[in-house]
Order: sequence, then C-alpha cells, then structure tokens
Amino acid sequence: MIRPVVHDTIFLSIPSKPASEEDRSVGQDLMDTLLAHRQHCAGMAANMIGVSKNIIVFEENGTPRIMYNPVITQKAGEYETKEGCLSLQGERAAKRFFSVAVKFQDVNWKSRTNVYTGFTAQVIQHEMDHLKGILI
Repeated sequence: MIRPVVHDTIFLSIPSKPASEEDRSVGQDLMDTLLAHRQHCAGMAANMIGVSKNIIVFEENGTPRIMYNPVITQKAGEYETKEGCLSLQGERAAKRFFSVAVKFQDVNWKSRTNVYTGFTAQVIQHEMDHLKGILI
C-alpha cells in the first residue's frame, strides 16, 4: 500500500527501533511508496511513511531491495556530497563512504552481509541516517 510521505521534522528526528518479522508488511508498504516516487527518489526509510522501525528500501541497478535492521560493518573512501530528500526541502551537505558493508535481514528474514559501492552505497547511508533520526 502506498503511504503518505512524512515531512514532520520532529517525528523524523526520533531514532527508529529494531524491526521484527511482524513488520514485513511495513517493508512492503515502504517498497510500494518508493516505487510510486521512483522518478525522484532512490531510497526510503520506514519513518518517512510514519513507522519508527529499522527498515529501508532502495534501488540497486533498477531492482528494488528491502533491508530490515541494517548495520554498516565496514566503510571505506570518505567523500563529501550534497543530497536531497523526499521528506525535506532543499539539499544538505553530507559525508559519505564510497564503499560500505551492510549486515541486515532480507525479505525472507535471513541474515546477510553485502558490500555496496557508489551511488547505491550513498543511498543506503542516507536512509540509515534516517533510522538514527539524523535529518539529511
């Protein structure tokens, strides 16, 4: 189900809580909402649809992906960039890493660790900031 995008900075500043298998429907709603906005959005975090759970979605080479409880375990290649956000107006400066290793649960609730690079890594880092209540 496509949900409205949250713009309330007070709500978006609240750190999210761990997701459980019961939150799979939130992941699907988040995916549906991302796909509805994919022309101007590359990723979303669950708090952007009003749910404070550690769930993100993003596109990897045009394929939508869901991560439950993502944690960055390694990072390399720091750089500075400017980013926009569907929940916030304008652009903001951000420090990112070119490469990140992320441990997470997939849609089947299996634990995985994958390495992401380039723009995909940047999107994942942006969405994970949302989970921490960091407004970018």
